[in-house]
Amino acid sequence: MSDPEPNPKQEINYTQIFINNEWHNSVSGKVFSTINPATGEKLCDVQEGDKADVDKAVTAARTAFKIGSKWRTMDASKRGKLLMRFVELLKRDISIIANLETLDNGKPFYDAVDDVKGTISVFEYYAGWCDKICGKTIPVDGDYFTFTRHEPVGVCGQIIPWNYPVSMLSWKLGPALACGNTVILKPAEQTPLTALYCCSLFKEAGFPPGVVNVVPGYGPTAGAAISEHMDIDKVAFTGSTEVGKLVMQAAGKSNLKRISLELGGKSPLIILADADVDNAALWAHAAIFNNMGQNCCAGSRTFVQEGIYEEFVKKAKTMAETRPVGDPFDAMTQHGSQIDEAQFKKILDFVESGKKEGAVLEAGGERFGEKGYFVKPTVFSNVTDNMKIAREEIFGPVQSIIKFKTLDEAIERANNTSYGLAAGIITNDINKAMIFSQAVQAGSVWVNCYDIVTTQSPFGGFKQSGHGRELSEYAIKEYTEVKAVTIKLPQKNS
Repeated sequence: MSDPEPNPKQEINYTQIFINNEWHNSVSGKVFSTINPATGEKLCDVQEGDKADVDKAVTAARTAFKIGSKWRTMDASKRGKLLMRFVELLKRDISIIANLETLDNGKPFYDAVDDVKGTISVFEYYAGWCDKICGKTIPVDGDYFTFTRHEPVGVCGQIIPWNYPVSMLSWKLGPALACGNTVILKPAEQTPLTALYCCSLFKEAGFPPGVVNVVPGYGPTAGAAISEHMDIDKVAFTGSTEVGKLVMQAAGKSNLKRISLELGGKSPLIILADADVDNAALWAHAAIFNNMGQNCCAGSRTFVQEGIYEEFVKKAKTMAETRPVGDPFDAMTQHGSQIDEAQFKKILDFVESGKKEGAVLEAGGERFGEKGYFVKPTVFSNVTDNMKIAREEIFGPVQSIIKFKTLDEAIERANNTSYGLAAGIITNDINKAMIFSQAVQAGSVWVNCYDIVTTQSPFGGFKQSGHGRELSEYAIKEYTEVKAVTIKLPQKNS
């Protein structure tokens, strides 16, 4: 793998819809613009898919999934080799993909590089799973022999978000392809470029036509068409809880397709007074400001025990004020732009609500620079549970620091939310850490760290943070059907 190099003038070669291993213009003839959020300038026009294009993609995927097709008759081990061939192409083109991600998303280039490396790790992991998806033999009663087969679900619709575009592509496609499914994927309209580039690599790797199809477009049109489609067997969605509910309703009203949802969060990070304050401040800073706060499991509620509260606030303020913000292609930049103007305005509206409701603005809270959609890292102290900034998902760089007295109190307040995606605790007392990890209602719990997401560990949420799990062996279960086969055994001769 070559050392990635930033290139703000990266050439954009793929802007069409990818169906059946071919590039297509939209049936409607419509296009939409994708914008560089660091400058506010248009990068290019992309073909705008809608229901007609989704129908074409489903037909291709359904054909590729038929019994007897090249994909269905392929040895499982060969599926793994195909995925590894794709991995080698990702490694070859890591600079191109990271540059496209930074242009389209606004995140710092070396963060985009890390995202591509994570993507490579995910596809490598699922390549290894292809020939290890096994059923069981079951000792049933009577003269019968029963075994199970784990078969692919079928045609899968996948809708991914804009905050980690290429990473989310791997989280969805990796397990789906390992299990032998075919896919129609819709990237977020804000960030279609890396998904489309990866289509060229799937074709180059030798995937049969119709196995991977990508239809860029808008949620209410292309996304809704996927959710409602009668010939799609499963839909997987990552995004807001609000839209997740719409996807679930659409799936239920159509063919009761299987569904997995990874949705929003308002995740708590509990810092006990026995912790090292410097270390705790570093983890809390990263928990909320990584990816400019555009992270579904961001530690957006920072609960700090009263004995160290004032000291912690001072350190958090200093760290936010000195976090390097600016050009995402500059190697010194740690903090890039928000994704678009709508998100930029939404975050600043949340800042105003925090000030109006009595929180103390310690740092940031305003625009950075004169172009693009940059928001300075923002810290509020004296935040209370009833404030809007403590209740609603901001999806931006706003740290809300909340005081508490006892661990029992912190646990109760941490759980007082409709979300349950993630949680963390920083403490030197292992007993308190274990009490917290058992009591908190969250799909991921991090002790003395935060946002450590690995390919081998499951990721998903409790409550309104979603259904199902991504990554690890658990994701394989989301993309397989279990079939029980029972055979009558011959009677023994007397």
